Amino acid sequence: MPEGDTIFRTARTLHRALGGQAVARFETQLSGLAVVDRRSAIAGRIVEQVGARGKHLLITFSGGLVLRTHMRMHGSWHIYRPGERWRAPARDARIVIGTAAWVAVAFAVNDAELLTADELILHPRLSSLGPDLLSTDPDLDDARARIRSSGSRHIAEALLAQRAVAGLGNVYKSEILFMAGLHPFTAVSDVPDETLNALLHRGRDLLRLNVAETSISATRTGARRTTGSLNPEASLWVYGRTGKPCRKCGSTIASQNETDGRRTYWCPACQPAHRRPIPGRG
Repeated sequence: MPEGDTIFRTARTLHRALGGQAVARFETQLSGLAVVDRRSAIAGRIVEQVGARGKHLLITFSGGLVLRTHMRMHGSWHIYRPGERWRAPARDARIVIGTAAWVAVAFAVNDAELLTADELILHPRLSSLGPDLLSTDPDLDDARARIRSSGSRHIAEALLAQRAVAGLGNVYKSEILFMAGLHPFTAVSDVPDETLNALLHRGRDLLRLNVAETSISATRTGARRTTGSLNPEASLWVYGRTGKPCRKCGSTIASQNETDGRRTYWCPACQPAHRRPIPGRG
C-alpha cells in the first residue's frame, strides 16, 4: 500500500499539472462517480487544488466538489500528455481527468467518491484520522495519546493505525522501530513516552526527507531511503531484507506476517525481545 510520502508526491505532481486548469474530459468506470457526474458534471469545472491527507488524495473542483481517492494496495495515478501512450492497460483505468495540457489517469483505484465540502468535513474516515506527519505542524502529543488508546496489540500495529497517526506505512514502521532499537511486538504499554516521541519525530523527519524535492534521500522514482546511503542496494535497514545480514551488527534479519497480510521486519540482535512476540502467520 502506498505510504504518506507517495500520496504527498502524487498530489504535488497532479496539482502542478492540473491546478488552475479547466476539466475538458471526465470519464470513470466507477458507478458512484458516474452518478454524481451525470447530476453535476465535472467537465467545465476548474481544478482548484490537489492535496493529500494521510493516505487519501483529494482533488478539489470549482463549485464545491472534491474527489477523494485511496490507492489501497495496487492503485496509482499517472500523468500523460494528450495522445501519449499509457503505461498501464486502459481496462484498469478507473478515472480519467483531462485538461488541454494533461491527462490524469487513476489505475486500479476503486476506493473513490465525489463529495461536497460539507460531506468532506463530516467524512468518517477523514475526520477520524490522527495527526498527519506530513502536515505543517502535526500534533505529536495528540498522536502519542492516540497510540496509547488505539487498542493495538503491539507497537508495530499501533504505528499503522491511521486513526492514531496518519501517513506511516509498513516500510517506515519497520525502519523507525529498527532505528529506535525497539522490538516490533513490544506491547504499547511497555513503550516509554520518550521512545514513542522519538518514533514519531523520526517518522515525521523521514517522511519529510523523502518528499523534499532537493533531498538525496529519494530517487527520481521516489524509492525511499532511510540509511542515508546513496547506494540503491543499501537504501533501507531491514524492510524487505529477510535472511540478509543486518547492516549494523551482521545478524540475520527476521520477519513475520501479520494478520492484515503485511510483513514486519526486524533485527533480533539490535531489537531484542523483552517479551515473547505475538504469534503471526509466517
